Formats: sequence, C-alpha cells, structure tokens
Amino acid sequence: MLRTVEYEGDPRRRPLTYDEVQALFDAADARPGKLRGQGRKGALTALRGAAVLKTSYAYGTRRTESSKVDPVDLRRNRKAPQIRGYGSMMVRFGKASKGAPPKRRTVLMVPEMDWPVDVLNEWVTEIRPYLSPGRHPALWVTERVGRLSPRSINEAFMTAREDAGLDEDLDLHCLRHSHITHLTELGYSAWFVQEQVGHSHASTTAICMGVSNEYRNTLLEASMRNRLGEDWNVMP
Repeated sequence: MLRTVEYEGDPRRRPLTYDEVQALFDAADARPGKLRGQGRKGALTALRGAAVLKTSYAYGTRRTESSKVDPVDLRRNRKAPQIRGYGSMMVRFGKASKGAPPKRRTVLMVPEMDWPVDVLNEWVTEIRPYLSPGRHPALWVTERVGRLSPRSINEAFMTAREDAGLDEDLDLHCLRHSHITHLTELGYSAWFVQEQVGHSHASTTAICMGVSNEYRNTLLEASMRNRLGEDWNVMP
C-alpha cells in the first residue's frame, strides 16, 4: 500500500545560509527605526514581524503553527534554565495527515539558537501588553486584538527579504528548512531533528535538509581520519 507523506521538496524552499539568516533578521530589526525616521506608521507591526520571524526560525515552526501559538504554550525546560520560560513550545496545531486531527508535539529551543529569547521576552512582557489584548489567547496579536494570520507572517518575511536584498524566490518555509539544516550541522541527531519538526518519516526531514559543502567536507575528513589515521591527508 502506498503511503501519503508530506512533500517539501520544492526547490525554492532551500535553507538559508547563516549569512542570509543574519541579513534577513538585520533587515527586520532595522525596519521599525526606518519607518519612524520616515514618519510612517507601522513600527509596531515591524517589531512584531521581526519577533515572529526569529521565533519561527528558533523553533522551526510552520506559518500556521506559529500563528496558533498561545503564551501558555511557551514553557520552561529544566534542562536549560538559562532559556527561562521559553525552553519549549507546545505545538498544538501541527500539520495533520489526511483525515487525521492536527498533530501535537513539543519543540525544544536549543542553546545554540537561544538568541531570540530576549526579543521574545520583550514581546511577551512589554509590547503585547501595550496592545491591551485582554483575555485573547494568541501570542501574536494584532493592533485590533485579533490573532496574527499565517498570511501576515508570510508578508513579514517577504518585507524583510526585500529589505535584505535576498533572492525573491525564497519564502517563509525556508526558515523551517534552515532550522532543520542548522540543527544537523550543529551535530544534533537525525531522530532529534525529526522529532523537533514533527515529521512522520525521516525521508521528509532529509528532503528539507541542505547542508553546506564545508559541513560535508568536515564529515568526510572525520571519516577518513577514522579509517586511515591522523596522517591520511598527507598521503601521496
């Protein structure tokens, strides 16, 4: 029997390089000040956009998953107390298989990707309360106190991409592919990465991965050193 699996092999959805990720987030960070300097509205929207993009990358979430996260889904991880109340995220509306309810999973924020914590904490403790959300459950609320839509998150990405001068074929899902690739390059196991992103099959995770030549050469060197000893690279 053939199984239906998630297909994420669109060639436009490649992972961003580290330099591209940095350029994207630098552009997102610069936008609020740019708008204020031009006397234009939208600085608060731009602040939220920068925060949601960084959070999506850090947790590797899809746009709908990011949209539907609530503050109660952010929790401490006792194994990583330095990340404070953002050590894990409960994803309650993960991509479902055909005919099945949404998948749930817990995503851990890894120490190497914990730099968005201050941005996320600023949003939770200062910017979100400024919008007077009342009892609205959403983490990412709009100025009209609604839940930020997946489309709006996508628009935040496209704006930052344009400001950074990146390839116009890149889309928001590239951040998820970047999360997968960078976890792999950091040395996390294939099983851990698959669990992080909620794939049913390792093959789907592999499709999303695009490790650099430098990383592959590092693996090759380690393998050759293992087999041939420390002097393998000076052999004739």
